[in-house]
Amino acid sequence: MPVSKKEVGECPVDAMMRVMDGRWKGTILWRLQDGPRRTSELKRSIPGVTERMLIRHLQELVADGIVKRDDKKTIPPCVYYSLSSYGRTLGPVVQRMCSWGRSHLKRLSARR
Repeated sequence: MPVSKKEVGECPVDAMMRVMDGRWKGTILWRLQDGPRRTSELKRSIPGVTERMLIRHLQELVADGIVKRDDKKTIPPCVYYSLSSYGRTLGPVVQRMCSWGRSHLKRLSARR
């Protein structure tokens, strides 16, 4: 009989994955490691992401306290996104995931 995750207790890996869950969140965090970026800069740097999905993921990351949103209150709108101090604690995790991903891609390439 399947066991409900609610009955098992909080898993730290699940907690981290809930923050990172989303097709583009890892890429967004990776891009923001270089410093603040405007929405349009992020969109150009992430091929394939739609503006709607980018905004949605950014809003979720802001709500989780991982990303800061800095609205300059200008016309035309000028909004910058950057990692919060808490979000920067994910830096080593993102770097390690990137390193593992590169190794995995090489492995897949070698198998072909």
